Amino acid sequence: MFLHKWIYKVRNFFHRLREFYGTSRTVGRIACKSELRAIHIKGASGARRDLGVVSRRVVTNAGVDFMATEFFDGSVLISTFNYHASGTGVAAENVTDVALGTEVASRVAGTKTHPSAGVYRTVATISYVAPFTITEHGIFSAAAAGTLWDRSVFAAIGVVSGDSIQFTYTLTIVAGG
Repeated sequence: MFLHKWIYKVRNFFHRLREFYGTSRTVGRIACKSELRAIHIKGASGARRDLGVVSRRVVTNAGVDFMATEFFDGSVLISTFNYHASGTGVAAENVTDVALGTEVASRVAGTKTHPSAGVYRTVATISYVAPFTITEHGIFSAAAAGTLWDRSVFAAIGVVSGDSIQFTYTLTIVAGG
């Protein structure tokens, strides 16, 4: 069991490395740091394979604009960013992304928590009815269409019918000053 997690972490190293480059550490800036964790649940046995952190960073321009609009006129609700989606797209994340590369399975509303000051967390389990090689995850503002807040690409997680993946997305907003 431990060996599988170690092998996955090695394969996924560059997706996890983003924490150390590209994040704001400058005084006077507010930084949003995101982290995605995954647990692969085998359908037949129910065995859980904790993959740990599979990706960090890549809040989209569309997500940031959505937040700015909420501040400006309240015409949108930032609290709607609670829908988890997964897919098989492999193109690198980009702040200009507005959708997953190839979304599979139905989006799932997560369970939202506020575990500490400046931290938002949503957890959802996506079930699969066919075999897929899952390589991406996104947080959206709606069960269909909607705005993409964050897109993560990671090393492949092979699923078969009956399997599921529990995704835990954590957004930490760090004040500067």
